[in-house]
Amino acid sequence: MLAVRTGRTGAASKAGHDLLIEVTSWSATLDWAADPAIVLTADPRSLRVREGTGGMQALGDDDKAAIAQTIEDEVLDGTAIEFRSTSAELGDGGPGRVEGELELAGRRRPIAFELGPGANGQLKATAVVRQSEWGMKPYSALFGTLKVADDVEIAFEARPHGD
Repeated sequence: MLAVRTGRTGAASKAGHDLLIEVTSWSATLDWAADPAIVLTADPRSLRVREGTGGMQALGDDDKAAIAQTIEDEVLDGTAIEFRSTSAELGDGGPGRVEGELELAGRRRPIAFELGPGANGQLKATAVVRQSEWGMKPYSALFGTLKVADDVEIAFEARPHGD
């Protein structure tokens, strides 16, 4: 599972939704003996809104499709999403630290996060991406009184092959 969680800000934030967006087409390799040890690629056209919480009314399927289209057309513009580690250390029974570069919206910047054990032998990680650091303007509506928060959370959870 690779997902994005957004929040909302602004005077009209109660009208908007916090979103759970699933990346439906992605792949990752993890090889502690390789350099880079971790490579993850995601298709920016594969983001699907799975849930919207809060807001004045529930999100319908048309709303979810329109949000996904806006992300594709106005936020990511179909550009590649790729992470490559520059260092990765597995923790001794606990979380490990991963550092690398994330290519997003046509820019490549450093990012770091913890990688740890998840349920049922899976690996999991969570990182916060500040959209403005990648040159992305957080989406806004209602004349700027409703905005997607600049910080979005990226969550990754996967089972290694062979398990």
